[in-house]
Amino acid sequence: MSMFVQPKKPEIELWEGARAGLEAAVDYFGADEAHEFTKFGHHIRRLFDSEGPIYVDFPEPMSLYSYEHAVKSLTSKENESSKIRPLAPIIQEHRLFKSKAEARLMRESGEISGKGFIEIMKATKPGVSEQTISALFEYECRKRGSQMLAYVPVVAGGKNALTMHYVNNNQLLREGDLLLVDAGGEYNGYASDITRTWPVNGKFSKQQKDLYKAVLSVQKQCIKMCTEDNNNSLNRVHDESVGLMKDELGKLGFKLDKWDVDRILYPHHVGHYLGLDLHDTFDMTRSRKLKSGMVVTIEPGLYVPYDDKFPKEYQGIGIRIEDNVLVGKEDPIILSVTAPKEVEDIEYTMSS
Repeated sequence: MSMFVQPKKPEIELWEGARAGLEAAVDYFGADEAHEFTKFGHHIRRLFDSEGPIYVDFPEPMSLYSYEHAVKSLTSKENESSKIRPLAPIIQEHRLFKSKAEARLMRESGEISGKGFIEIMKATKPGVSEQTISALFEYECRKRGSQMLAYVPVVAGGKNALTMHYVNNNQLLREGDLLLVDAGGEYNGYASDITRTWPVNGKFSKQQKDLYKAVLSVQKQCIKMCTEDNNNSLNRVHDESVGLMKDELGKLGFKLDKWDVDRILYPHHVGHYLGLDLHDTFDMTRSRKLKSGMVVTIEPGLYVPYDDKFPKEYQGIGIRIEDNVLVGKEDPIILSVTAPKEVEDIEYTMSS
């Protein structure tokens, strides 16, 4: 492995901080050789004299002209451009399956974020702003070792939860509403992605509890499907989740047309791959069979609009419950288990 780095320069490091330099690239990072980054073009052109393809990714999106210009900048002969192959498909395949070390990091990431959820549950009460909850979550994650948030949090009180990616986070929490928070910290490069929904006043109303338990039941059943032996894909789990959601809503008195669940009440996918990126990796289809070592999110939700075709007592309620799940051969492992999600656990946490 060759690394191209900035050389050590005391006059610059005085202002900008220490650099690893060429020696540390070899001694600390394990490179076989290290060069100044300004020499990259010279060394990369030498690769075209060797046999075999050259794997490289260019920034996306990139116009055809920019792509051709980038290729020409690396090559000196017309036939050399045929050696270039995309690197992303190979890297993404490796990123899809987590090593034991990566799984430990993702468990720690989930643990940190889960404790952050506990603290913001305790801080929730009528009159507190969504912005305060968002800021507190980031603080609680950072003080436990998270270097940054994995994405802009969704902190949606009441009817704001009917918007899937509500990120304004600027309203006050109201008595009698639910609060939906979709947030996660990043730990040593690995993201967590957790969603919980809880009552602003600390106690679920009957209607809130009924709808919440419906979503929770679907989520638990979907998590059980996430094993290699079950031979499911994420798309298969999603299809099952839609059917399960219809059954749960039927028990609550919803009179559903064919597409009411898929297009209105539960319009998003049940999950996605997770890792170094929030949606990791972007080119991997959700029709692949789940295998041991993959990490996925499982996040069914219900969002009941103000529409009289649905029971009035449930209108304006938005609920999503999301966990990070490590696929095992026989059993799934929930990496975000620290964040409370049982009704009793949430109410106890908020009262403590």
